[in-house]
Amino acid sequence: MDRELYGREAVLHDSGLVARLSGLTRHGAARVPFEHGDDPPVTVFTGGRGTGKTALLKEVRNRYKGYTPLALLDCAHIEPPADHGPGWTPVTGALAELAIQLSPKVLGARPVRFPRLSLGLVAVASLSWSREDDERARRDLLRLGPLLSTVDATRGAAANWVGKVLAKLAARFAEAAVPLAGLLAEATVETVLEEVFSRLQRSSENWYGTYRNAGGNGKAGLQQLAIDFEQGGRRRREAEDFLVVALTEDLLYPYTGLRRGGRIGRPLVLLDNAHEPLGRQLVEPILRARAEGRRDRVVILAASRIRDHEGLRQATRTRLPETAHRAPCPRGTSVGSGILAVELTPLSPAQTRSAFDHHDPAGRTPTELARAVHRLTGGRPLGVALLGRAAGEAPEHLRAGLTPGRLLDLTVELREDTPPVPVAPTLLAELLPVRRPGPYAVLAAAHDEESARMLAHARLQGESLDGDVALRVRDQLRSEDWQEGPGYFVADPLLRALLLHRLRFEDGDHPHYAAWQAVHATLHRHYGPEPGPYRLHHDLALGRTEDAVTHLRETFPEQDVLGWLGRLRFIGSAPYPRERDRPGPDPRRAVALGQAPSGDLPSGLDADTTELHLSVRRLLHAVWLLTDPLALPDDEVADRLAHELRRLSGRHLTGSGSLWDAATHWPRDIRAWRQLSLPPGREDGV
Repeated sequence: MDRELYGREAVLHDSGLVARLSGLTRHGAARVPFEHGDDPPVTVFTGGRGTGKTALLKEVRNRYKGYTPLALLDCAHIEPPADHGPGWTPVTGALAELAIQLSPKVLGARPVRFPRLSLGLVAVASLSWSREDDERARRDLLRLGPLLSTVDATRGAAANWVGKVLAKLAARFAEAAVPLAGLLAEATVETVLEEVFSRLQRSSENWYGTYRNAGGNGKAGLQQLAIDFEQGGRRRREAEDFLVVALTEDLLYPYTGLRRGGRIGRPLVLLDNAHEPLGRQLVEPILRARAEGRRDRVVILAASRIRDHEGLRQATRTRLPETAHRAPCPRGTSVGSGILAVELTPLSPAQTRSAFDHHDPAGRTPTELARAVHRLTGGRPLGVALLGRAAGEAPEHLRAGLTPGRLLDLTVELREDTPPVPVAPTLLAELLPVRRPGPYAVLAAAHDEESARMLAHARLQGESLDGDVALRVRDQLRSEDWQEGPGYFVADPLLRALLLHRLRFEDGDHPHYAAWQAVHATLHRHYGPEPGPYRLHHDLALGRTEDAVTHLRETFPEQDVLGWLGRLRFIGSAPYPRERDRPGPDPRRAVALGQAPSGDLPSGLDADTTELHLSVRRLLHAVWLLTDPLALPDDEVADRLAHELRRLSGRHLTGSGSLWDAATHWPRDIRAWRQLSLPPGREDGV
């Protein structure tokens, strides 16, 4: 069953990018004209964690498997076999896995065979074999069985040839039992050719005559390949590169031989986490061969978490929606010009709404919940999907009061055969898969590198003995390509919200919230003793608002009204110290609307100043609520915000215009899901 596309139609539709590259619509329904002729680019989908790269590759696999040769490989998770010999490297292991996945029979065509790759991997497998350790040789040879079965399933799957290989090897060993790579490779290849390959397939050996120093002699090329592989370093990389091209050469043959008319789609190689070193080791030899004029017809779709990866410097860049009908990739003289880097764009608000409708078709959750989740997640598909599922599975009595913050408190059933999992920790583990997220949660409260380093020194001294914790966390976030920006050490709103949720709730210290209190109190002291914006920001995070109200009231008459509005906006952006599963409306709402008791007021205020103090209190709580990414918008509070700003405009002697503009534009910004603009009405929302 197809997954919902949620904005990935440009790739997966019958006239989409994959169809135009492979020449085949999904499920083998029809032919599609090739957009790039016989020279398809390596297409790399870029985007951070949770942007849908892996889901997209898996959906391509689901739609095309069985209709054209296809393989999906995660370059970050190639597991070495137990007690393997030196002939196994991540590259050789990956090539064997790719060949096995690509080999099965597909609709209307025979299985693809991999004789050239098999011979090359057989040759390098013989490294370090010795007369005294024929058991290692036996294990290494048996591991090649599935690969050799792609050449001849009846012979490769049987183990008879292994004994014959070992017998021939025994005759080649010198008295000192020193492994001689070239001689062992020759003996191994000779036996495999005789025992597994048919007469016609044996000619594939000749292809290795093009290898370094082979002089057209295939047997000499295989010997040199094994020798180079054993040397390591640059020579091993050259040998591995040649083996990569052997894979594409085997894939090309069924499309150029006598039976080529039976194949209507090009083979698909899908590489997840291709920014890892293995990804480059698999892709770059193919790019170099193509730059030299070789045409292999393999469609490579890769995913890279790093948008500005070194391997993409010369790529043609485009965004996902722009590939719906055409995806030009002009080839220049550089090797990297054969790459088309496609940035996966966030889901739109409408697509997020569609995802929520899928999980809640009856519309029993608040109308604005989907749009609020879009604001929190930035349209990141993983966040939208998980929070949408949580909304759909929420208990009936909770649905009417759901907010993004309350969704994070829920559990969600991801699979029928596993128990429900908590939403916030599950999403955090997907977006930031680190062994210890605790330090990240602490530092998420910081504003910049300086405050993060101070916080790490005060609260995380035992976390690292070999370096600055804050800088290590910063470098890890950079390596994961998380955005950086002013105002926050962790700039991404969703990641920061998840880390602060962990800081608030996962220490098991309800109702004291010791970790939360300690971190924000540390920052509060760091920015003291004067009541500046940062100190007051953390006052709000600690649940204390009166110092902030007093400061804003006392500084209100100053001439710099834009500065005052900026301080109001920054102080009101503090994370709210939520209570888990608190029923009823947000407590800030009653204060913003003037419905809560006024409480204790500073002593010595006259009637006029008291009125100003209460107005500023209502205004601050309105900003705090309306800009909170974990809350829902509230039209009544937005109207009250405008009312308070207009009243303050009438009180100010010199800055009434800016306050009046804020009364006009800030409610518009809120209803348009934008940051409060400064100066009010500025289009970029800064």
